[in-house]
Amino acid sequence: MKRALLATLLFARTAIAQTEHVPPDPPQTHVHDMNYAEMVEMMGMDDRARFGKVMLDRLEWRDADESTYEWEAAAWYGGDFNKVWLATEGEHVDGTTGDARVELLWDRILTAWWSTRLGAREDFGEGPTRGWLAFGVAGLAPGFFELEAMGFVGDGGRTAIRLSGDYDLLITQRLVLQPEAELNFYGRDDPERLIGAGLSDLEIGLRLRYEIRREFAPYLGVSWSKRFGDSADLAEAAGHDADEVLIVAGLRAWF
Repeated sequence: MKRALLATLLFARTAIAQTEHVPPDPPQTHVHDMNYAEMVEMMGMDDRARFGKVMLDRLEWRDADESTYEWEAAAWYGGDFNKVWLATEGEHVDGTTGDARVELLWDRILTAWWSTRLGAREDFGEGPTRGWLAFGVAGLAPGFFELEAMGFVGDGGRTAIRLSGDYDLLITQRLVLQPEAELNFYGRDDPERLIGAGLSDLEIGLRLRYEIRREFAPYLGVSWSKRFGDSADLAEAAGHDADEVLIVAGLRAWF
């Protein structure tokens, strides 16, 4: 009996000693006890943060009768819901700037895949400068096609519509085939800029790029452009081709 009692006391003493050396549980943090800043820091997310990007979609040489280079670039800055866009596109032909434009737009998210755009556009280069109020939508259609539909209202009752789209087809992780197309419509003739009313021009391109890095990709491709109606007549009268197929080579980069 005494031996049993002594064994029980020794066991209890050992258990108490071991319990004294067990470290306390760490303090528990509950989401409902955290403020917004602490939650953002914990999750690494903040939809109020501001970001920026510069994208050179095309800087290319074209196999034309005259020395021809084209560019298409954009830069944006803002958050998840609102961004400021600056975009430009044009051509440099035989040492002079041909048809070119620049746009300054406010981009506001509409859905998870689409956004609205509002701002101003200015055409420059060949012919007189034209200013426009710009508005439209841009986003991803099913199948991850990038689409843009823009409307324009200018001085003197001028109106225009631009529809464009492109798609990245991954052949490998670095080799990408990109088809793209652009249509332009105008509400009235503008002979000084070689523009006729209605469907003015169509351009379809197919470019194969190799992404040495995601941010740096040379490419080769082919471009077909065609003018219609009065636009074709005005272009031919000015010594331009209304229908041409060109080999192109260039660079795509962003940072």
